[in-house]
Amino acid sequence: MMRAMRIPARVLLPLVALLAACGDTSSSPAPLGGEFLALTYNVAGLPEGLSGSHPSIYTEQIAPKLDAYDLVVLQETWKTPEANPLGIRVYHEILEAGASHPYKSVSAPLPLGSDPRRPEALVSDGLNTFSIFPFEPIVREMWSGCDPSAADCLSQKGFSVVRTTLSPGIEVDVYDLHMEAGSTRRDDELRDLAVSQLRDFMSTYSAGRAVIVGGDFNLHTDEEPDGGQYRRLLAEAGLADACESLGCGDGGRIDKFAYRSGGGVTIRATSWRLEEDVFVTAAGEPLSDHEAVAVRFAWSADR
Repeated sequence: MMRAMRIPARVLLPLVALLAACGDTSSSPAPLGGEFLALTYNVAGLPEGLSGSHPSIYTEQIAPKLDAYDLVVLQETWKTPEANPLGIRVYHEILEAGASHPYKSVSAPLPLGSDPRRPEALVSDGLNTFSIFPFEPIVREMWSGCDPSAADCLSQKGFSVVRTTLSPGIEVDVYDLHMEAGSTRRDDELRDLAVSQLRDFMSTYSAGRAVIVGGDFNLHTDEEPDGGQYRRLLAEAGLADACESLGCGDGGRIDKFAYRSGGGVTIRATSWRLEEDVFVTAAGEPLSDHEAVAVRFAWSADR
C-alpha cells in the first residue's frame, strides 16, 4: 500500500488561503487558531569590512537555517543593486535564494546618495520579512532624524510593516524595526522620537488590530533612559514584551519581540529562546554580531 504523503505546514497554509480566496466550498473550514515560530535576527549584512561579522562567508550559512521559522524579521540585510556605480557588495540575494519561505518582502533599493530627505544615505533600511503566511506589500517608514556619530545617517533606518494573513480573514500587522545606535545624548533623543513616531503610525495604520513588533530596538532596557523609552512604547501602543510576559530573565537584550491582541484576534507568546546554538558555524562561531531571538506565538480568532 502506498504511504500517505504528509504536506508541510508551509505548503498547506498558503494552499488553504488560495482555495478560500477562489471560493472553493469543498475545502475544510479555515482554522480559527494555531501557533507559529517567529524569529528576529540582525544578520550584520553590511559590506565586508564594515560589518561586525563576515557576511561574505556567513550569509550563505544563515539562509537555510531560517527555514526552521514560520515568520522571520531581519535587520541589516540589503540586496546588491544591478546598477551599482559605487560597487557596494551586500548580500540579501543570498538569503532570498537560500531560504524557502513562499512569501518574502521586496528588498528596498539602495539610495546611493539619491534620497533628498537624507542625502548621506548610501543604503536603505535593511529590513526584510520572510513568512509562510501571505502578506500585503511591505510598507516602510524612515525615522524622522539621525545622528552621524554612529553612522546612522548612512542608512534609511526606520521600521516596516506587513499585513499578514494567518488564516483567511484573520490578520496581524507584523512590524520590523532597527532603531538609532550610538550612546550620545542626541542618540537618546532620537530613540525617544522614534518611540513616538512608531506609536503614532501604529495608532492609525494598526488601530484596533493585532500587532507583532520585532527587531533591533537598540534599547538596553535594564538601563536608563532606554528602559523608560521602551516601557513608554509598550504602554502607549498597548504592547506586551514577549520576554517579560514569559519571565525569560533576559529583558535587557536589544533584540526583542512585543505584541498585542486586537481586531478579534488574540495573540500570546508561549515560548522565548535565544538561538545562540543555532546560528553558528560548524566550529561554534556566531554567524552575526547579534544573537537571534525566537518566540513561539499562539493565536485564536473570535468568530
